Amino acid sequence: MTEHDSDPKQRHDTREPRNPGRRVFLRAAAGAAAVASGVAATGATAGGATAAPASAGAPAVAAAPGGFPDYRYLKTLLTPSQLKYNPTGEIIFPCVRGVYDKLANPLGRYYLYYGPHDAPGGICLAYGDSLEGPFTEYTANPIVSNNWQPHYTVSHVASPHVLWNEDVRELWLYFHGENGTTRLARSKDGITFTYDKVVLTTAMMPAGSTETSYARVFRHDLPSRGARYVMLFMLNNQSNHRDIAWGWSKDGRDWTFDQQPLVRHSDVGANNIGGPHLLSRNGSTYVVYNTSKENGGNLLITEVGNDFSRREHLGLFYDSANSAPDNGRSASPSFGTDRGVPYMIYEAGERLQGSIAVARG
Repeated sequence: MTEHDSDPKQRHDTREPRNPGRRVFLRAAAGAAAVASGVAATGATAGGATAAPASAGAPAVAAAPGGFPDYRYLKTLLTPSQLKYNPTGEIIFPCVRGVYDKLANPLGRYYLYYGPHDAPGGICLAYGDSLEGPFTEYTANPIVSNNWQPHYTVSHVASPHVLWNEDVRELWLYFHGENGTTRLARSKDGITFTYDKVVLTTAMMPAGSTETSYARVFRHDLPSRGARYVMLFMLNNQSNHRDIAWGWSKDGRDWTFDQQPLVRHSDVGANNIGGPHLLSRNGSTYVVYNTSKENGGNLLITEVGNDFSRREHLGLFYDSANSAPDNGRSASPSFGTDRGVPYMIYEAGERLQGSIAVARG
């Protein structure tokens, strides 16, 4: 399984959207934008498998912009109060990886990485055999702490993103601590990590940058730049308005960063955007990211194209519910496909007051 497992046996969730009128209106607008930019909604899954056609006479399953599934909240997977390692009463930034075809004797088919943000933070692991859960907390969390001698001592570590690096057959963990520094650690089993190096700091970005954090790294070829990996992250500066920035790398260790944001908060009418994730579909490439609650607390989507030269802002990707667990905010999505069914695992609820939830496409 790659970052998006594929299976032609696709199931559909036929429940009505939480806000059907709003969703239909926004979907129509986004669909028009997709057609204008040459995007066809064909029904393929996020991993590239083709969805089964709707049966005759049955209502068509709704699609998000770009032809992605219309993800619907399914259940809550992790709640801070139910976890043994719970130093701050909050958790953020899930990252799910299928490990059953990569590791010898894993604890479960899927590893779910997450953690608290506030000091001391900590990179944590849960494991399970289905993306619908249940997930079991690893008994020795955190697997990476804020004190890793002789490499660093910081107030907190947070925002784990784990990449399966096929080149070396290792799980590579990118995480921040402090908010201006992103680090890399490497593992053969997904549990015990070896420190590697700092890969991103504010000093690598324009003067006045104050945060370079919440990074996710993806295997993505950019031949014109001699790169095979792409990093997306949140960039803040003295204006205190957060944007999505990006960089590229030949090996996932040494990086070049664009000095201009990939998506500016002002491009999409928000004060702050963050939690970016890269998705590919129908021959193009997209970035999904969250807005702050004051700007709707939803997930938006922008088409960047395979060479990152496009900036087609397609609008609403996932409409956060006003009810629990979203409470008006959904953020930091991670995607996977389990036996042909697409899932999105995300941060549900107000920042530093939420849980980890799963939605099904």
